[in-house]
Formats: sequence, structure tokens, C-alpha cells
Amino acid sequence: MAKRGGFPGGMGMPGNMNNLMKQAQKMQKQMEESQKELEDKEYTASAGGGAVEVTVSGKKEVTKVKLAQEVVDPDDVEMLEDLIMAATNEAMRQMEDANSAVMSKLTGGLGGMGGGLPF
Repeated sequence: MAKRGGFPGGMGMPGNMNNLMKQAQKMQKQMEESQKELEDKEYTASAGGGAVEVTVSGKKEVTKVKLAQEVVDPDDVEMLEDLIMAATNEAMRQMEDANSAVMSKLTGGLGGMGGGLPF
């Protein structure tokens, strides 16, 4: 009788492949749920000692800008622009850090996509 297939142990590989597929589907579902949760969150940062406050969503959209009255100086628009930019960038950084932390937690066992796999 001719030997079939290239895998030793007969039917061992298809069972392992099935388990791997189930794990991949579970991870994909967890990633989708986590992504939705992250998109629903908001991140707020301030600049100028709280004179400017910017809130961004997990969808990378600015959802709120709050300015203290004393920071609105028609003679110094550049300072206000800088404070808004600084607060926005910090809020975006917070959002990205949260996103990275969640994704790292979900994919931590993969070791950089394949590094932890035995093949």
C-alpha cells in the first residue's frame, strides 16, 4: 500500500490544524470586541496648566475642545494654537498607547507573529 500524505502520524496534523483554526477565530473575535471597546472610549489631555483641554475618541476624532477664557488672547493666537496642538497630540498619544496595550495583551503569546510557533 502506498504511503499517503507528507505528515507523519497519520491523522494527527488535521486535528492540530483544527485546534489552531479555532484559536485563531477566538483571537479574531476578541480583537474585534476590543477594537470596538477602544473606539467607544474617549481620551482627554490638557495643556497650559489646564487652560486648554482636548478630548479625542478611539476613532481618532476630536470630540471636544475646552478653552479657559483667559487663554483666548487676540494678541497671542500662536500660544493658543500651540496649546491646542499640544493637548490634541497628548490625547492622541493616550489613545494610541491604550490601543497598543490591548493589542499587545491579545497577541502576546504569538511572539511577533510566528516567533513563538514551533515551525
